[in-house]
Amino acid sequence: MKSVENFKAPLAERMRPEKFEDIVGQEHLIGPGSLLSRALNSGRVFSVIFWGPPGSGKTTLARLMGEHIGLPFHAFSAVTSGIKELRNVIEEAKRSKASLGKPAILFVDEIHRFNKAQQDAFLPHVESGLIVLMGATTQNPSFEVIPPLLSRTRVMVLNPLGKEDLRTILLRALRDEKHGLGKLDIEIIPEAIELLLELSGGDARVALNNLEAAVFYTLDSGEEAQLRIDLKIIEKALSRKALAYDKDGEEHYNQISAFHKSLRGSDAQASVYWLYRMLEAGEDPLFISRRMIRFATEDVGLADPNALQIALNAFESWQKVGPPEAGLALAQAAVYLAAAPKSNALYLTEKAVKKEIESSGAQPVPLHIRNAPTALMKKLGYSRGYLYPHNYPGGRVEQEYLPKDIKSRVFYRPTDRGFEREIQKRMGKRKKQ
Repeated sequence: MKSVENFKAPLAERMRPEKFEDIVGQEHLIGPGSLLSRALNSGRVFSVIFWGPPGSGKTTLARLMGEHIGLPFHAFSAVTSGIKELRNVIEEAKRSKASLGKPAILFVDEIHRFNKAQQDAFLPHVESGLIVLMGATTQNPSFEVIPPLLSRTRVMVLNPLGKEDLRTILLRALRDEKHGLGKLDIEIIPEAIELLLELSGGDARVALNNLEAAVFYTLDSGEEAQLRIDLKIIEKALSRKALAYDKDGEEHYNQISAFHKSLRGSDAQASVYWLYRMLEAGEDPLFISRRMIRFATEDVGLADPNALQIALNAFESWQKVGPPEAGLALAQAAVYLAAAPKSNALYLTEKAVKKEIESSGAQPVPLHIRNAPTALMKKLGYSRGYLYPHNYPGGRVEQEYLPKDIKSRVFYRPTDRGFEREIQKRMGKRKKQ
């Protein structure tokens, strides 16, 4: 087995950037001419709250700011520390200021976890200049940080890392011989890289941890040859198992399949036959009812909006009345669903939307349709330019609601069957307007 003696710290920690030039992403904060870069180049430092998703670089930015300015740096997490630890840091900051004449940087990770009283404890020391407070949070500071503290800090918003940013980070880790995996002879196929990117959710820490898990899984196999990481290795390393299939219940699945397909085929006779075959065999009636609820949305959908209510009524009837009376409620629902006009437009919509989300990731909500209940959010552009439909003729006005990168996508395509014909007309009318 290849030696992993040097891998005492997690890969994500070993690959943490040691200088600003190594940071990937967040160019709006650290790029040439940005507020932060100008301040650091002039030797100025200020209290700041870094607000961004996990793994976007909040802690790294705070550490590098401290190193760049050359101030004493103290860090603790709001998860594991409290007022007692804060007092110790303050006393140390007082001693260092007395000897060096400089304030100390206090970095508080997950600052939103401190309650109001704990956050109040920072105020006098921020005001006196004893400490420069740097907080990191994944939550909206408008709601999670007390106003007096928020007014004494600047909020800097970090964006989720894009796929290409994460790709750069992963490839750097694979090449880096000092801190990364460069000393190992690793071959990783492009599809495996893509899977790691998909699973990361924009979080660099998750991406690196998953890569490391795949490497260790391969090392543990005892192979001395070149380490090769493919899709199967990643799935095994990350416990991405296939859904279990109960082979002993084959007839159970055969009959529910026959029932579902009979409903879809609009055959009321076959539908009630398979319904009672299952009931007589002792099948759970609520299981059958749940399948009819799914059918009402998947195979009937908005072609008949009443179908879902009929299926829900059958479910509730069995819960409240039970056998044998409620058996007819299930049969009534089965006949109704079989006779209803069919449309799988909603089902196709669900697949299309999920595919888009998987493909394009977590697209940001357009600023103009975000709420802006606080001054900070208004300052950041939330709700700016939103058009209130009720102020326009017909209660409609043309504006974008989808994220910019996918604004032309069409997910729901109504059929001309049943009530969906009316929906199609309404959507067509809106498009013309």
